[in-house]
Amino acid sequence: MSLTERDKEEIEKSSAPLIEHLIELRKRLIWSIVGFFVAFLGCFFFAKKLFNLLVIPFKWATQWAGLDPHKVELIYTAPQEFFFTQIKLAMFGGMVIAFPLIATQIYKFIAPGLYKNERAAFLPFLIASPILFLMGAGLVYFFFTPMVMWFFLAMQQTGSDGNVQISLLPKVSEYLSLIMTLIFSFGLVFQLPVVTSLMARVGLLSSQALAGKRKWAIVLAFVVAAVLTPPDPMSQIGLAVPTILLYEVSIWAARMIERDRARQQAAREKEDNGSSASST
Repeated sequence: MSLTERDKEEIEKSSAPLIEHLIELRKRLIWSIVGFFVAFLGCFFFAKKLFNLLVIPFKWATQWAGLDPHKVELIYTAPQEFFFTQIKLAMFGGMVIAFPLIATQIYKFIAPGLYKNERAAFLPFLIASPILFLMGAGLVYFFFTPMVMWFFLAMQQTGSDGNVQISLLPKVSEYLSLIMTLIFSFGLVFQLPVVTSLMARVGLLSSQALAGKRKWAIVLAFVVAAVLTPPDPMSQIGLAVPTILLYEVSIWAARMIERDRARQQAAREKEDNGSSASST
């Protein structure tokens, strides 16, 4: 593919010595680290309130199971466990809050090396990525976690009829790990349309190839769900089904990109033919 004079001018304008790239990289890293540290401190200050907020889906599950949601109890078995749980929660929350800033700094670092049309094409995906992650986190919080906890609560055993009393008393660290794993898994899976759309835009994937690999994608969705989620069928099915639906969305997005590219190519060819006819 030959470069036009405009492309060559953009390359010359965006070229910079190595030391300038390193200075720019240091600047972006400092902004990212400062943003994460500020978000971490804020989340650590409100760590207990944030943890109580994360316990709400557990309360919903106890209500679904016919239990008293006001008697939800979590425990910790080591003196330092809840303290480190708050640090872990603050780090996770700080990363989520600071992600838009970090993503913006990454974009600002790589943007000078992109053509103008590439920057315009990349920006919508930068906006869509955190939105899709929040959609996945919302699905975990409002639906998936209550469903999973209701499934686990149903395994409790009352002490009647000579049976042993078996009650669920989750540890604060294990409950947080479960929530974080589910949010990370769903947030990662919800990035599927963004990744496939970017690959389709640069020509690494096509809608036909994605549609042809649909059967393998379904199998892979259940395999990934089995690896990322807790070892229970509710979690695995709950992650695999949205993954398959998002794969179908990815096929549709790739087709839209291909149609848009075909229209632009047709318009470009029409413009070239018109200029050629006028010159003759």
